[in-house]
Amino acid sequence: MKTKALKIGNAEIENNIFLAPLAGYTNYPFRRLCKGYGAGLCYTEMVSAKGLKYGSENTKGLLYTDEKEGLTAVQIFGNEPDTMRQACENEALAPFPIVDINMGCPVPKIYKNGEGSALLENPALAEKIVRECGKSGKIITVKMRIGIRENEYITAEFCKRMAGAGASAITVHGRTKEKVYAGEVHFDEIASAKRAVEVPVIANGGVFSNEDAERLLAETGADGVMVARAALFDPQIFCALTGRAGESKLEMFEKQLKWTGQVCDERFTTVFMRKMAAFYIKGERGAASYKDRLFSAQTPAEILAIAQEMWAG
Repeated sequence: MKTKALKIGNAEIENNIFLAPLAGYTNYPFRRLCKGYGAGLCYTEMVSAKGLKYGSENTKGLLYTDEKEGLTAVQIFGNEPDTMRQACENEALAPFPIVDINMGCPVPKIYKNGEGSALLENPALAEKIVRECGKSGKIITVKMRIGIRENEYITAEFCKRMAGAGASAITVHGRTKEKVYAGEVHFDEIASAKRAVEVPVIANGGVFSNEDAERLLAETGADGVMVARAALFDPQIFCALTGRAGESKLEMFEKQLKWTGQVCDERFTTVFMRKMAAFYIKGERGAASYKDRLFSAQTPAEILAIAQEMWAG
């Protein structure tokens, strides 16, 4: 597809193809991998504002980055305006000029706490959060869904309120909270968001190929697309979307394994890369047998040996 540079606030984004925040997956090595394959902007896993407030080591661990990664956005979640602003001002977020506020997570625990997609039902609170976060001096963006339930869409009006409160861009996942990650992506609702606001609108949902991305942009008029689950199965989808040259699956895997091992301990590297390898072999011949062996592997070296066997030649 034809890409273009994008400006969000005062940040210049190389292109309009983004990697979504994915809990449990979009750590530094994975983001760096996707950025190298062409993603214009990558997002951290969602980070708890309260976790930052109380100095959670697990929360801080989600925020590792360095100069090799380049411009990156951090996503935070919470429902207390003061705590959210304090999170934006926290030293741990200093490397991230763009702070995205999660208003779309459908996970029951998050929703029941009044966070994530629950904010769609409380636009006044959502506005206050955006305004407070804006006082930090960060570029504030919002990631939302089109509503909680089918046929009760709030997209355009909610987007107007977020932009009015100071959001510099809005990502719209074209499904409701109740649909989670399944079902139809409502292109017309994303299009209504684009018509409603002047800030960039990023379309999210159902992008698994170049054709999917082109259709999503064409039917919504959005300024860019965000790729989520498809990147877990093949990070080189960003090569397909941006026209960059790819590499072999083994080269890709070796690179990710190396980078993960450089910033994480052996146990995390083993567990995480077993999961990633299982994504990468899905649909391949002998995948079930290899998956069994992968999940029995106890060290990164064992995983690498299995990967080299899987993708030899």
